[in-house]
Amino acid sequence: MSDSEQAAGKLLAVSARTGPVQPPETNASALTPVSLADMLRGMPATRAAEARQLQESLERRASDQRLRDELARCNFTGDRYQRFEEELARYGMSVLRGWMYTGYIFKLTASRKFALSPSEAELEELHRDSDAREELATMTVALALPKFRQHALVEGGWRYEGGASLPTYFMGACLYIFPNEFRKRRVQQKKWTRAHIGEAVTLDPEAGLITSVEAQALGDMRVRDDLGRVDARTRAIVALTIDGYTQEEIVELLDETSIRAVEGALYRWRKSEQRHLQGGDRS
Repeated sequence: MSDSEQAAGKLLAVSARTGPVQPPETNASALTPVSLADMLRGMPATRAAEARQLQESLERRASDQRLRDELARCNFTGDRYQRFEEELARYGMSVLRGWMYTGYIFKLTASRKFALSPSEAELEELHRDSDAREELATMTVALALPKFRQHALVEGGWRYEGGASLPTYFMGACLYIFPNEFRKRRVQQKKWTRAHIGEAVTLDPEAGLITSVEAQALGDMRVRDDLGRVDARTRAIVALTIDGYTQEEIVELLDETSIRAVEGALYRWRKSEQRHLQGGDRS
């Protein structure tokens, strides 16, 4: 090897050792981002799905952070905040009604140590009665909104780093409020039943009219000593009867087999109450 070739080899070796490992630095604004499609293309399917979920979560929470900052500039008041509250309320109402329809809300509250233990009648009512769901959802959302505003926004309880979105954080506030509202409604329903049983109104076994003896007897009875002694099915049939529902309507509402089945339940209940009033049923 000639002297010139050796010199060239040394120069190349030095150049290889001292050359830059990274490309020359450029202005940060000139960096080209990797598209989501390119990022996922070279990943296994399970990893790609996980990455996509994380990406969506980051984007959603970043959007929530921008929204929170925007609302903070208005001190969480004014028209902008009112529009946000209205949107949040509609979202909360929809979710709560769905949870009540399926009964799932009681699993969620139980997981948060709120044991409501709904009866079959209560679960059935929330499943079939849209007005009941609407009433509970309306009160829950109305009370949860100011609590959410104060704790999550004003006091900074919600944070971007926490992982929850603003809507899901709000639903946590709703689950905190719902148990008390459900208990209040349960008490109101019992008072309502007590007031109706207190009226002199029962059905005659044959004509559907009232006998004065039974009316006077029921007028003196307390609900706790009356419907509290019967099963949930009979209690529902009697309550609906006193509220003016026809037997055809009761069959449909309670999914009974026939009008005769409703009549039988009323007859047995009436006889049981007569025995109790006469002192023949001490159980």
